[in-house]
Amino acid sequence: MGAQWGRDLLLKVDQSGTGSFITVAGLRSRRISFGAEAVDITDQASAGHWRELLDGAGVKRANVAGSGIFKDAQSDTTVQGIFFAGAVRDWQVVVPDFGTIEGPFQLTALEYGGNHDGEVVYDVALESAGQLTFTAA
Repeated sequence: MGAQWGRDLLLKVDQSGTGSFITVAGLRSRRISFGAEAVDITDQASAGHWRELLDGAGVKRANVAGSGIFKDAQSDTTVQGIFFAGAVRDWQVVVPDFGTIEGPFQLTALEYGGNHDGEVVYDVALESAGQLTFTAA
């Protein structure tokens, strides 16, 4: 994968739970990270007393974060509604020339801020809430 514009990484939400995705508008930065917990199976017979991990075990997770400015009333209202309802919705993260990560996420943080001489900005954070799928580009 060659160099890509950051603006081409998209965050989309299924606004109603019906498979109709809309792009969350106004995002200036976005990030997705993946993690997995290790399950340690080391015992006194482990070779050289090196730690051993159980293959394929552990809880996997994905975190998504973004920040931006208000640009689109529909996506702004949708994001606010999802947060205040505590709803788990399907989201998509589209990474150009890589693929699309899709699945259930819960919006765990919604923050607003701004300076007296600037625009109002917002930050969002999402945590995976079930199995995710990856579709290569």
